[in-house]
Amino acid sequence: MTRVLVVEDDAQLVRALVLSLRARKYGADAAPDGATALRLAVTHRPDAILLDLGLPDMDGVDVVRGLRGWTQAPIIVVSARHGTQDKIAAFDAGADDFLTKPFSMEELLARLRAAVRRTETALPIPDALVVTTDDFSIDLAAKKATRGGSPIRLTPTEWHILEILLSNQGRLVTQRQLLKQVWGPAYSDRKNYLRVYMAQLRRKLERDPSHPRYLTTEAGMGYRFET
Repeated sequence: MTRVLVVEDDAQLVRALVLSLRARKYGADAAPDGATALRLAVTHRPDAILLDLGLPDMDGVDVVRGLRGWTQAPIIVVSARHGTQDKIAAFDAGADDFLTKPFSMEELLARLRAAVRRTETALPIPDALVVTTDDFSIDLAAKKATRGGSPIRLTPTEWHILEILLSNQGRLVTQRQLLKQVWGPAYSDRKNYLRVYMAQLRRKLERDPSHPRYLTTEAGMGYRFET
């Protein structure tokens, strides 16, 4: 059974989420604040986390950072905050998706299914696939990335995108291919998803993100990893 941790201080919303999740055969636990969320995540080991940013004891972004220190479970932020900077902060901390309140329960469940599917359908990694460039090193099998000797923290979604691009080094991977493999067939036209995640990867890996050397774009077609 897929276990989901709901981190939310609105008791009415928590009840609605937990009931909807359990009706669809998910296991569901709830935490009303960040400290409880971090404790339950350790003891219950959720497969996915739904997280509000406006918690009573700490900012949700700090919870994301705390979780990312040890778990790769997908984190979907569900928040009333809708500013670009809020989204960037959440993604940079390690969130995998961001859904703005108010939201459709069906959309939330669809995003949850996609997030869980990404963790279950990761590509088989070729033996010893380590890529070393002048700016960074990536070990796909060990899920380790470093730049200048310092670790680079990547989200599960960012790893999934890199796995596909690095497994096809030098070859064009179309937008539709990436969207289908990472998010599923229902998301094959969500090109904005790719723009967000490619921008994040470039900020973390490229020396000059506005003029990428490694993660290049073929306008209107797709992306390519080049060394």
